[in-house]
Amino acid sequence: MQNNVRPESMERITTKALADAFIDEQVKEIRAQVGDKKVLLALSGGVDSSVVAALLIKAIGKQLVCVHVNHGLLRKGEPEQVVKVFRDEMDANLVYVDAVDRFLDKLAGVAEPEKKRKIIGAEFIRVFEEEARKQEGISFLAQGTIYPDILESDGVKAHHNVGGLPDDLQFELVEPVRLLFKDEVRVVGEALGLPHGMVYRQPFPGPGLGVRCLGAITRDRLNALREADAILREEFDKNGLAGKVWQYFISVPDFKSVGVKDGKRYEGWPAIIRAVNTTDAMTATIEEIPYTLLHHITARITAEVAGINRVLYDLTPKPVGTIEWE
Repeated sequence: MQNNVRPESMERITTKALADAFIDEQVKEIRAQVGDKKVLLALSGGVDSSVVAALLIKAIGKQLVCVHVNHGLLRKGEPEQVVKVFRDEMDANLVYVDAVDRFLDKLAGVAEPEKKRKIIGAEFIRVFEEEARKQEGISFLAQGTIYPDILESDGVKAHHNVGGLPDDLQFELVEPVRLLFKDEVRVVGEALGLPHGMVYRQPFPGPGLGVRCLGAITRDRLNALREADAILREEFDKNGLAGKVWQYFISVPDFKSVGVKDGKRYEGWPAIIRAVNTTDAMTATIEEIPYTLLHHITARITAEVAGINRVLYDLTPKPVGTIEWE
């Protein structure tokens, strides 16, 4: 049984030297636990699962089988980045599953947020289970559980933990970062050579863009959301806001308003910008974005993204508004 209590004497990992020492210790522990058996990991491309993947690749190489499920609800370029970093650069044993149609077909016509989340979660488990059954000799399941997950619950993390697997697919767990806080996981990720943008990726909900494409998801609106979000991220990167704002994203609601393009009236969706700062996600303040930049982002989104004709800025702190819209 793995120890799930962080010793008081454990030093916070703040430097590369401390991260390297942690990595060396975990590599030994992983090899001792796993031996010559295979380990399965659901690799989302998020910080925790990416760091666990890199750590396990260093420890056991091709004995790790990474499964990346592209459900069509990731941000622009994210599935490609996972393949590039892990398969091409780290030579990982990576199974890429294109399940876009499967997820979007299941979500067609479903507007209720909780129902959408449940469909996405259940379908992910089904896809992962199918891939797990195709593999031979898997004895372990690796997970990106971190210390706050253990403190907040019984260690079960809904969108990382593949907790809905059937009884005949219950594996022994490998959780190498379970005693680390998020900031420590990032330091370890950098020491392992992961790209800075992946290690410092901002929080992203398990259902992904599924909770930002408000109401019933349609492919055209989802695509507009992904493109608008990419423009927002690019402009925040270029203008020095990426490291200053805790979370920023776009939501696109399921209604249209009238606009003008090429001298003609046409209907389009609004893109709603959300940019918040927080220390604990329990409360959040609104980031002051320069008006010149907001004008520039608006001009780009309305010119470059088909279907969007307005850009709005959400000025609501938490409380009274939650960080996500759904």
